[in-house]
Amino acid sequence: MKGSRTKGTTTIEVGADGVALITLINPPVNALSSDVLNSLKDSYEQALRRDDVKAIVITGAKGKFSGGADISSFEEVQEGKLNEPKPDFIISEVLGNTLEAAKKPSVAAIEGLALGGGLEVAMACHARISTPNAQLSLPELQLGLIPGFGGTQRLPRLVGITKALEMMLTSKPVKGEEAHALGLVDAVVSPNELLSTARQWALDIFERRRPWIASLYKTEKLDSLGEAREIFKFARAQAQKRAPNLLHPIVCINVVEHGIVSGPRAGLYKEFESFQELVRSDISKSLVHIFFALRGTTKVPGITDLGLVPRRVKKVAVLGGGLMGSGIATALILSNYPVILKEVNDQFLQAGIGRVRANLQSRVKKGKMTQEKFEKTMSLLKGSLDYESFKDVDMVIEAVIENVSLKQQIFSDLEKYCPPHCILASNTSTIDLNLIGKQTKSQDRIIGAHFFSPAHVMPLLEIVRTKQTSPQVIVDLLDVGKKIRKTPVLVGNCTGFAVNRMFFPYTQAAILLVEHGVDLYQIDRVITKFGMPMGPFRLADLVGFGVAIATGMQFVENFPERTYKSMLLPLMQEDKRGGETTFKGFYLYDDRRKAKPDPELRKYIEKARSISGVAVDPKLAKLPEKDIVEMIFFPVVNEACRVFAEGIAVKAADLDIASLMGMGFPPYRGGIMFWADSFGSKYIYSRLEEWSKTYGEFFEPCAFLAERGAKGAPLSSPVEQAKSRL
Repeated sequence: MKGSRTKGTTTIEVGADGVALITLINPPVNALSSDVLNSLKDSYEQALRRDDVKAIVITGAKGKFSGGADISSFEEVQEGKLNEPKPDFIISEVLGNTLEAAKKPSVAAIEGLALGGGLEVAMACHARISTPNAQLSLPELQLGLIPGFGGTQRLPRLVGITKALEMMLTSKPVKGEEAHALGLVDAVVSPNELLSTARQWALDIFERRRPWIASLYKTEKLDSLGEAREIFKFARAQAQKRAPNLLHPIVCINVVEHGIVSGPRAGLYKEFESFQELVRSDISKSLVHIFFALRGTTKVPGITDLGLVPRRVKKVAVLGGGLMGSGIATALILSNYPVILKEVNDQFLQAGIGRVRANLQSRVKKGKMTQEKFEKTMSLLKGSLDYESFKDVDMVIEAVIENVSLKQQIFSDLEKYCPPHCILASNTSTIDLNLIGKQTKSQDRIIGAHFFSPAHVMPLLEIVRTKQTSPQVIVDLLDVGKKIRKTPVLVGNCTGFAVNRMFFPYTQAAILLVEHGVDLYQIDRVITKFGMPMGPFRLADLVGFGVAIATGMQFVENFPERTYKSMLLPLMQEDKRGGETTFKGFYLYDDRRKAKPDPELRKYIEKARSISGVAVDPKLAKLPEKDIVEMIFFPVVNEACRVFAEGIAVKAADLDIASLMGMGFPPYRGGIMFWADSFGSKYIYSRLEEWSKTYGEFFEPCAFLAERGAKGAPLSSPVEQAKSRL
């Protein structure tokens, strides 16, 4: 969508029954671009003028009603290319004056999806007929917006205030049957009966055999004013608790309330005003950026534009049934891939299969999977202790312990037992792929498939290529990544790849601040308030000190000049503190894993401080929250700049997605590089330069950042990829 504005149109066909069928056409989801909306208005007015038209049915081409507004128009407003989001004016006019107030009745025939503006068009019709599997929702809040085309006023009048707020605030879709029970649609029929039913329904309204209802003026679903005020009060408290940094959920509640208290016309005006403000807000800019960045991760210049078609992967083998291997196997069978799980002995194999079973059983318990589906899914998994069944696998994912010689042996064996087309992937998070495949002649089909733990839950998949990896293998793995519902990001081969490398300074910066006198628990509070799922110390406890020290050593070895070397973690580990699993880390944990601060921590900090030869800096003892955020995250930005400059990542937007999905960076801040650009390269450079003079090389800005800072250029502007690892 980005870059080339989709045009789109509508068609009108008048049947012998006197019903005009207007079809929205704008592949792939019939988005409501300004051209589609103009055409809809023209088609509608034509239908109203014509004497042979009694009633109107609106539908979407190719089994989809409409996926909503054309989001690229919001982005153009945010970038200053458009003065106003055009659809807003047009759709308000089309919906209010043209559809709802028309002298001829209209019925929406909904199949596939009616999202956002698509559902708002349907709600402005006098009735809605849906298929059972159609998805209906108002997901605008995911873009930092509110429904801007009358949805905040019509939805509460159709389904009630509580359900309308739930649908808007959570962005969750409802299917046809539920929509019918709620009163959002008037009937549910099979796809082959949809148009005939909608046509008849429209004629029945015209002939007064069915009620002629304008959704905007319905009142029977609305609560009394006193009850409504209580609902709004509760909704505000919940929204504040769930997302204290976000304004737009509160704006949405206020707009709905305004319409209930002051009437629907006043509500529409308030909605329009609020939408105009939100579309220009930083949060909406960030979320719209993420919307496009997510869709851009599978577009890789020089790879996905070569016309290569992904080969069909019919069978996958996973080596290692530990936490990662069993999670990867779970993700694969959940998407109907037959999987062979190989282990070294029967005890380990049964334990691995048991973990997969437990992963699926938790879905059954939560009501996300039926018992029948559970059994069918489990039947896709077969265990093995040797390579005999590897003769016909299309892909192998190795997920054994991080041991170079063991992995080298495994890849030599795989080359012997797997067919020559088989993709040989490793889930390593730290070992160089060139080293893993050193003893094989199959470097062109060796690739990294780096999942994040737990692999069946976490959405990111880092696809790591070496200089030898063939484009076909990359295209194949991108396709598998999408099919197992992951967001694949292609990165180059280096220590820590993209996510772990970008974020290694995160915990190190926090430890540096603590050793210089900042309160450890204050850092975690500030970083959580910023929007991270947890602070760096709570995260270290969750991951476990063993893992944290092992990965930390990789960076000390590879980037000695810019790592902050502290003995804090080793000292604590020596004292049998290992993090959450040992009930003692930076926090103390009870049986339910609830964390509380530990006053004893001071002695470890003082000891680590004396080993490092660091003195408490009185300036840092009262460090403002803003400075804590910057001192923790600017080193992350600095490393992200190196990753980008070295060509480890193709686009800065890929690093934004990697930071969101790999580390939980808040989406409403737009990802690490987008957020950094909100400060400007000059400011970030000057801050890092200043800290490096006081606290050493750890903060020293990289050459890329210095160069961009000198020009005041955005950090996310494309890089000359002459030396790209890609």
